[in-house]
This record gives sequence, structure tokens and C-alpha cells, in this order.
Amino acid sequence: MSTSYDFRDRNARDGDTDHLQLGLLDTLDQEDAGDRPRVRVSRRARRLSIRVYPDARVEVVAPPNARPRDIENFVATHREWIDDKRAQALRNRPTAQPFPPPGLELRCTQEHFRLQLAGGSGAPRVSEMPATGPDRVLKLAGAAEGRASRKALRAWLMRAARERLEPRVAAVAAACGVQYARVSIRRQRSRWGSCSARGTISLNCCLLFQRPEVVDYLIVHELTHVRHMNHSARFWQAVEKNCPAWRALDRELLQGWRHVPRWVFSDH
Repeated sequence: MSTSYDFRDRNARDGDTDHLQLGLLDTLDQEDAGDRPRVRVSRRARRLSIRVYPDARVEVVAPPNARPRDIENFVATHREWIDDKRAQALRNRPTAQPFPPPGLELRCTQEHFRLQLAGGSGAPRVSEMPATGPDRVLKLAGAAEGRASRKALRAWLMRAARERLEPRVAAVAAACGVQYARVSIRRQRSRWGSCSARGTISLNCCLLFQRPEVVDYLIVHELTHVRHMNHSARFWQAVEKNCPAWRALDRELLQGWRHVPRWVFSDH
């Protein structure tokens, strides 16, 4: 079975959607048709590189002058590494569940939500109902299936992350004696957080599905970058000062994608 790669026409303008399909060797044993590896041409890339995302997708990043034959040979050369990383990702990938889910658990704040399907017409929308007991209620109005409903649930997740993670960053920063510029909430497939040179702390909304100790470690990690924009010995010493158990928590975070429901990224 041959595997198709989507290769951007290097003569296309930004925004063009034409792609050149490359029939490469069967270098990857992809599980699903939707998991086919993709070649992405980046003007900023200086050399070929391969990324294996937590959902087991494989992406080859190529500079504009890369030749199809070079890409094919590059993938074949790194087949063993790709297979190993994909196997790890598949082991950590969350199990499939029906959509809409009966509920969801935010481990970070120890909140459990039951999803109430309210029906009705119009675009799907998700609202958080006032708490009346140990279980919270999310009301999904409108069509309960399809991409639009997943998009509505993701929009709620982003709002929930901002409401819950921003105060957490402020509290951890105060305890560590670190000043930062602002907090940005994102939905990323491969990165839990980052810190910009201007002091912006970016956090993945998927942190809501991790244990609070793991989330606090990640926040400490990113806040430490405000003073140390590297991973030097001094950086890790500063992390350990504020989070002595960081090694175990870091290992747990690497496995954290298994706790993220598939609907957060997938429309299927």
C-alpha cells in the first residue's frame, strides 16, 4: 500500500490550496486513512524535519527548495524513529468515546460536568449552568452532533481554561516572586505551554484535564523562563526550588495527552 503525502506546490502563493500529491514509498504503517503523513513546506525551514504529534499524526516540514526524492529518502532513513514515536503516541492516545460525551472531568479543578442535551434549533451553543450539587451541568443547545457542536464545546473549553488558569498563574507567580506580562490560552496539539521574551505565559487549554499538581508544575516551568530563557542548569535549579517534585510531574505531563478527550482536536 502506498502512502500519499500532501506536498505544497513551491510556486504557489500564500493562501493557495493547490497541492502536488506525491506517491511515496510505504515507509509508514498508518492506522487510519486520516492519519496519513503530511509534508508541509515552510519558508522558515532550513532543513528537513519530522514531527510526530501526540495524536500520532506525522508531519514532515520541508524548506521550499526540497525535492520530492529528497523528502522520500529522508522519511525512509528515519522510518525506525518515526515508527517508535508513533507507537508511543498510539499507546498514550485517549480511547475513543461517543460524541456528544455523557460528561467530562476537569481534573485540574476537580470538577465533573454532566452534558445536558437541550435540543432546539439554531447553531449549537454550550453554557455552564449554576452549580446545584457535586456534579455541574453543561447545557448543549441546538444540534448535538456534527462539527458545529464540537466547535461549540471547544469554545466553552477555551473560556473555562481562561477563567480557571489565569488566577492559578497569578497565585503561583506570587508564591514564586515572579512578574509576568499576561496569560494567553491556546489549543495546541503538541505543546503544553510557553513563555515569550516579553513575559507572556501561554498555556494549553488541555491542562484542565491534568492533575492540579501537574498544572502547577507546568506554570512554575513557564514562569521560570521569565528569568531564564533556556533550559540551563540555573533554570532547573530555579524550577526545583519552587517545585521539588518536578521530575516526576514532568514525566506525568509527557503522558498527559491520554487524558485529553478526542473531540478536543478531532471532528470524527
